[in-house]
Amino acid sequence: MKIIGIAGGTGSGKTTVVKKIVEALPPHFVAVVPLDSYYNDTSHMTEEERRAINFDHPDAFDWKLLVKHIEMLRKGMAVEQPTYSYLKCNREKETVHVEPKPVIIIEGIMTLLNKQLRDMMDLKIFVDTDSDERLIRNIQRDCVERGRTVEMVIDRYQKVLKPMHEQFIEPTKKFADLIIPLGGENKSGIHILKKYIEGIVSNDKSSLI
Repeated sequence: MKIIGIAGGTGSGKTTVVKKIVEALPPHFVAVVPLDSYYNDTSHMTEEERRAINFDHPDAFDWKLLVKHIEMLRKGMAVEQPTYSYLKCNREKETVHVEPKPVIIIEGIMTLLNKQLRDMMDLKIFVDTDSDERLIRNIQRDCVERGRTVEMVIDRYQKVLKPMHEQFIEPTKKFADLIIPLGGENKSGIHILKKYIEGIVSNDKSSLI
């Protein structure tokens, strides 16, 4: 089993990069574990308290559960991955059943922040995109998927996203084995990455013969 960590700022194009990787691998060969699924359970909080959570701070994540699930997958055990609702600012009752696969991708803004996770990764990737482009993508996504207005998104970007990115996300770039500028638009970078992962998969297959 190979574990790949993919990090980068909000709106950097991480999801597109992950999609391209999955498309390059054989069917049923990869499991994606989104960091966004591992926000803390806030069932004990009031709605007002939930709305005040800084979801771009490391303390917003249940790192203990995520590390436990990755360790279980490494040992060949399936896990029940949480699901999270941005509209409710809380976990859903439903979970996603994740089976261990030859390639596990952990994807999220702070995937490279946690040392326990980094130490389990065979390949660490940082998706790097211009801040203006990330802001535009945030506006497009949050207005449609998360019920926010343009003014709310811009205000949140200036007060939360930008400072949190500079404090916690950008510094993790130094841990990356590979940096992909321009995110999902970097066809050459993604092509090199796909070829590298295809090589890992081929070697794993050969070792089983």
